[in-house]
Amino acid sequence: MILTATDLSPRETYSFLAGAVAPRPICFASTIDAEGKVNLSPYSFFNVVSGDPPMLAFSPLRSGRDGKTKDTLNNVLAVPEVVINIVDHAMVEQMSLTSTAYPPEVNEFEKAALTQVQSESVRPPRVGESPVSFECVVDRVIALGDGPMAGNLVLARVVCIHVRDEFAPGGTFDPTLLDLVGRMGGNDYVRAIPESLFEIPKPVRSLGIGVDALPPHIRNSTVLSGNNLGRLGNAERLPTEAEIAKAAKLPAVAQARSQGRESLHTLAKDSLERGDVELALRILLG
Repeated sequence: MILTATDLSPRETYSFLAGAVAPRPICFASTIDAEGKVNLSPYSFFNVVSGDPPMLAFSPLRSGRDGKTKDTLNNVLAVPEVVINIVDHAMVEQMSLTSTAYPPEVNEFEKAALTQVQSESVRPPRVGESPVSFECVVDRVIALGDGPMAGNLVLARVVCIHVRDEFAPGGTFDPTLLDLVGRMGGNDYVRAIPESLFEIPKPVRSLGIGVDALPPHIRNSTVLSGNNLGRLGNAERLPTEAEIAKAAKLPAVAQARSQGRESLHTLAKDSLERGDVELALRILLG
């Protein structure tokens, strides 16, 4: 299926964007208007965009019904400050409730029974239940359109960070303790629990050899997956002839070789699934 964006309605395009670009972190934004009235709303078009200066970005869309701007956008244009509160599973239902289109005079903290805590450096309050909150000053707001569902990119510079004590035992922030949630398409969310986490070694301090450095019989394997090849390509070097010869003497490797290349690839795949990339390469190159 091939779709041209100009042939789709904004709602149809949005369904592909929100469904495919996921999971997305949630910006739980607290703001105030010029009169000091508080607003609290969630936005999943959100991410960190700079380390120095520390910048977060989120995008409140105009209403899909009438093109009106959200209270959050109106507020940051009037008072260019925002607290971006991070959402964990313990508060996800309360967060969702605040997405209701309440009138500007309604305080969503009260509607959702969330604790309004005075900030240190900015005027909007932060959410006491949030595991991490970022006090920000708004650097700029970029209107991306003026029709229904058009985004307004808010670039917010972090000036103060709050981390609840239980997520920084001994004074060191431990993000593995966060029970974060992410936004999927429709009404769906995802939960970043330990069972759903996995590690991939980053080729940051080393230079991976790349999949193109592997022999054709490995690159074109009917057993190894794309992920398997990617892990092999992340290795810093190919094994030496001595290392390959040593692996070839292992009983499991000798048996697999007697059964043909597919069996060798299957054995190497098992090693990759256990995280032993070096052994997998030695098996494959033997």
